[in-house]
Amino acid sequence: MPVIPFAEYRPDLSDYQAQTGQNVMNVVPRGDGYGPFPSLAAISQSLGEQCRGAYAAYKTDGSVVVFAATATDLFQMDNSTYAWSNVSQGGGPYASVPSSDQWSFTQFNNLVIAVQANIAPQVFDVSSSTEFTDLAGSPPQARYVDVVGRFVVLTGLLSNPNRVQWSGLNDVNGASSWTAGVNSSDSQDLPDGGITRGIAGGESGVIFQDNVIRRMTYLPGDPRVFQIEKIADGLGIYGPLSLSRSGASVFFYSLKGFHRIDPGGAPTPIGRERVDRTFFTDLDRTQPQLFQGAADPRSSRILWVYKSVDGITNQFDKGLCYDPVLDRFTPVRLSGEFLFKMAQPGITLENVDTLIGSNLDLITQSFDSLSTAIVPELAAFDTSHLAGFFRGPNLEATLETAEQGTDGRRIKLKIGFRPVSDATTVYGSASRRENLQSAVSAGTESLVNATTGICNMLLDTRYSRFKCRIPAGSSWTFINGVEPIDFKATGRR
Repeated sequence: MPVIPFAEYRPDLSDYQAQTGQNVMNVVPRGDGYGPFPSLAAISQSLGEQCRGAYAAYKTDGSVVVFAATATDLFQMDNSTYAWSNVSQGGGPYASVPSSDQWSFTQFNNLVIAVQANIAPQVFDVSSSTEFTDLAGSPPQARYVDVVGRFVVLTGLLSNPNRVQWSGLNDVNGASSWTAGVNSSDSQDLPDGGITRGIAGGESGVIFQDNVIRRMTYLPGDPRVFQIEKIADGLGIYGPLSLSRSGASVFFYSLKGFHRIDPGGAPTPIGRERVDRTFFTDLDRTQPQLFQGAADPRSSRILWVYKSVDGITNQFDKGLCYDPVLDRFTPVRLSGEFLFKMAQPGITLENVDTLIGSNLDLITQSFDSLSTAIVPELAAFDTSHLAGFFRGPNLEATLETAEQGTDGRRIKLKIGFRPVSDATTVYGSASRRENLQSAVSAGTESLVNATTGICNMLLDTRYSRFKCRIPAGSSWTFINGVEPIDFKATGRR
């Protein structure tokens, strides 16, 4: 019997006898089907309050400095104990970040810049500072910050939401770094498109507004400094923190769905007739600050997390994983407060006892990797305010085939099906319904037989989906479908 695959996840479409599927969970796309999604494993001590922003910066020697924010304070992680120390200006607190926003960070040379709408931009020199201070030159209060070429660019300005403003060339923290006309520092008011909701940096920048997207390109020697031109009209960003940059490509969500922008190109939809309708129905639009995107530096994937309509306030509880190379989405269930990219601060073997005491269960990686880990990877703060990496045991995975049926004939399965997977523990089941208007009745699970590799079951119905469940914590690498045993259509129409 041919293998019935676990098809591409496209919940916006009917899966009746389709080449797509509606139901997979906690897996990532692979070229041969799907693979596991790991759980979040904490490494830090508690931040003490809900995380409202986080950032990993680098010193010139390659060592890592990790910052995190609460609503009113900024903190730095200790590289030995993974505890947090308050590095707010004057010990804080600051005016609270708006409830629908988060802190935004960027690094320019040795300077880490942190912004939020209710305070002056803050700066921390990773080579010498002990606390944040006001960024020199009186830059405006802003919601978003990034680096374009050799300029720091601010958007979402409190005083002028339609303006984009940039620092001097290679000069961000001097007395005149933000004075218009000095060393190419300037600003531009955008005449249409609504509020500036963020910017994706790089050699050139991409400015996102409510209804317009613009590209800003540096013009050396030109008094205009930047050429700012529209690349999309009637298309903006929805959920500013959905903005994510992977290499030279930019990914974001608009009211017209998920999109990507490749270098020099225009926005291209990637979620249409796939996940856009399902996602927007499930998104809690009252908490946009929890709709966050980040590119995984160790793979080609983008992860978006969000609070669903049934989720808990101030926590994201679901996510969408997108692989641009395979051009496929998968959903995940995971809870947390803030998603970001982080490299693990180095810790010597002599300091392991300080971190874990006598509890070896707290170690989530080999001793060989504890001394240095500077390659960034996806990280998040969990609901206990602990920072961690996606290195934990695999989440419970569920996958279901497209609905099988033969124009009203009955279908029978006399033995069961064989999961095509290297997972040693798999539970199989088959749903039932008599017509396309009936509710689906779930089948009883059967554990895969260790000798035959078959999930034994009997089936007699008109329409069915075959389902596999791999329990949490199982060790496996792939699953791509099921092979029914003695499966055929019988009876009359």
